[in-house]
Amino acid sequence: MAIIIDENTKVLVQGITGNQGQFHTRQMLEYGTKIVGGVSPGKGGQEVHGVPVFDTVAAALEKTDIDATIFFVPARMVKDAAFENMENGIKTIVIITEHVPVHDAIDIMAYARDKGVTIVGPNTFGLISPGKCKIGIMPNRIYKPGNVGIVARSGTLSYEIANSLSIEGIGQSTVVGLGGDRVVGLSFVDVLRRFEDDPETEGVILVGEIGGNAEEVAAEYIKQMTKPVVAFLAGRSAPPGKRMGHAGAIIERGTGTYRGKVTALEAAGAIVAELPWEVPDLLRKAMESRSGTRKVI
Repeated sequence: MAIIIDENTKVLVQGITGNQGQFHTRQMLEYGTKIVGGVSPGKGGQEVHGVPVFDTVAAALEKTDIDATIFFVPARMVKDAAFENMENGIKTIVIITEHVPVHDAIDIMAYARDKGVTIVGPNTFGLISPGKCKIGIMPNRIYKPGNVGIVARSGTLSYEIANSLSIEGIGQSTVVGLGGDRVVGLSFVDVLRRFEDDPETEGVILVGEIGGNAEEVAAEYIKQMTKPVVAFLAGRSAPPGKRMGHAGAIIERGTGTYRGKVTALEAAGAIVAELPWEVPDLLRKAMESRSGTRKVI
């Protein structure tokens, strides 16, 4: 079983006629994602890789059902696109675009809460339920279906860890990228809660980084989880006050430090890997120890 998306999810691509929209639409189609339409104002009636293009979300909904949408649109257009999708009843929105204006992102998240909409991102690599559905920009070939959930702030680190798991024969149920902008939709706790409730996810990997308090907040929830959690945190060597990539990856006034996050996670019962390639072995041992005879796949 997967969380958020599965093999039946019908996807709309916002900005499908742009270079990124076209490229990643092809990649998602090749993975098996059910892309039912795309939106590019003024280009309705065209096709991209056999996918019909519409001028508006409403026009697309006249022709097909839509469960989720993915954005390949400029940052200044994200707010209007998000509101258009939410007003038309789309319940899952994946925003690949980075550097969405903070006030726009705040407005999007507030409206999403009112509408019961799941926002993944902005500045996310997306999410994937291996063997079922991919809505994002991650490589197609590094994932394997299985029973381990991954939630990450970092895209490249999550790719490395997912690939290491697959090489070791450990598959994934769903992999979720929270996004690297200052204001994002899902939190670690939101995703951890879904993994905890998913009967087919039997172990969880949390990929975090320095800056902010997201991992410390996650640690409070991990205390009550019944499933083993292995974490890896980026930024162990980062100097205080220096921004390291993501908007949230900065240590300010002594908060958000690597050591503070490790301490909180370990106190909650999570196992923290020092190096990303240690994760598969640590997770396998944790799952076998927790379950006795449960098989890790």
